[in-house]
Amino acid sequence: MTIEIEKRGPAVGAQVRRWRAERGLTLAGVAERTGLNTGYLSQIENGKAVPSIGCLSTLSEALDVPIAWFFIDETPAPAVIRRAERPVRDVEGIRVEQVDGGGSRDVSIVEVVVPPGGHPGLHSHTGDEHHVVLRGRFRMTQGEHTVEAGPGDYVRWDGTIPHDAEVVSEDDGVMLIVSMRRDRV
Repeated sequence: MTIEIEKRGPAVGAQVRRWRAERGLTLAGVAERTGLNTGYLSQIENGKAVPSIGCLSTLSEALDVPIAWFFIDETPAPAVIRRAERPVRDVEGIRVEQVDGGGSRDVSIVEVVVPPGGHPGLHSHTGDEHHVVLRGRFRMTQGEHTVEAGPGDYVRWDGTIPHDAEVVSEDDGVMLIVSMRRDRV
């Protein structure tokens, strides 16, 4: 038994049409910008002609889009994590909510809620760590450096250097922390 597999190239024609329409151009307008025949452009858009890389490069310039955009067949739906769906854990009295749902490939976004006087203790990990204070005040310590940060303040530091953040306000402190995916040391 022989199974034939139909080989097909990427369906760039639909993307060429999409970006032409988005730019408000007619086939004649694209032909004028590229020097290509309108009949050939129509064939490309309808999947009846397969353009060369050189032709796609010319179209890319005329439509002011990266050539790679012509090769996108489907766009995955955005991930939406509703607040009620976020994984939450309690780490020694500190509420840690995984804002990104834990499904991101490359970044971790958590919201921590820390009671007055609470802090996670010295810890370190690979990569930079980015903090935005949403509520309360934090005393953030890393090495010999100590800063106080309040609502709206942003602090970035090298996560490989041991660090800690203590809530120094009378109410809970809430902070958004963004870092590259990693395991804590």
